[in-house]
Amino acid sequence: MILVDTVYQKVLALANKEQRGYITPQEFNLLANQAQTEIFEQYFYDQKNEDINLKNSTEFSNVDEMLDEKLSNFKIIQVLTSTGNTASLPSNMYRLGSLFISDSLVEIEQVTEEELMYLQQSPLAKPSLDMPAFVRSKSDSVTLYPALSTNISCNYIRKPVIAKWTYNVINGSALYNASAIDVRNFELHESEETKLVYKILSLAGITIAKPGLGTYADQQIVNQKTQEKQ
Repeated sequence: MILVDTVYQKVLALANKEQRGYITPQEFNLLANQAQTEIFEQYFYDQKNEDINLKNSTEFSNVDEMLDEKLSNFKIIQVLTSTGNTASLPSNMYRLGSLFISDSLVEIEQVTEEELMYLQQSPLAKPSLDMPAFVRSKSDSVTLYPALSTNISCNYIRKPVIAKWTYNVINGSALYNASAIDVRNFELHESEETKLVYKILSLAGITIAKPGLGTYADQQIVNQKTQEKQ
């Protein structure tokens, strides 16, 4: 977890240092969540690149461990609510891992509509209680074959919650209200704090007409990536 107030104060301090103006709480909350989403989504691109370079196992093993640690807080196992042979996937899901029967831990194979048609025509490959299958719809629900009366679970990676810097206006100034019920910190790994600060500053340069600030932040991001590779 990264404290939302710590990030905002650093963003303000750097913006002031570069004499690029004030970033309002509303602007910060908008940019902060865009930055968090971009960093979170980058994990999966990095993971894909790591898989491509798997031959260099010694070089990339630490990368894989780091990504796994950063994603560990977002990995969830949940029992699904089902009606007949249809079950709804979690609303906070980012990526589905697998479906399985809760009691027996038998995995349910994901297939396409076309694959299902061929499977159902084969006496040996037709989905059964021992070899169940599911088709995922665009509406984030799944259809099970055959219909299963037992509990179905899924493991998945959830989305980060939306961070929010909550404040009270006192004497014309926005002051952080840590006790507000809607205040929410960033859920990214603690090691991402500096990257998060510079990413917000970079987005500020693009979206709220502070180009000099964006240039400064982009250079800091490049410098940080260079250091990480050393």
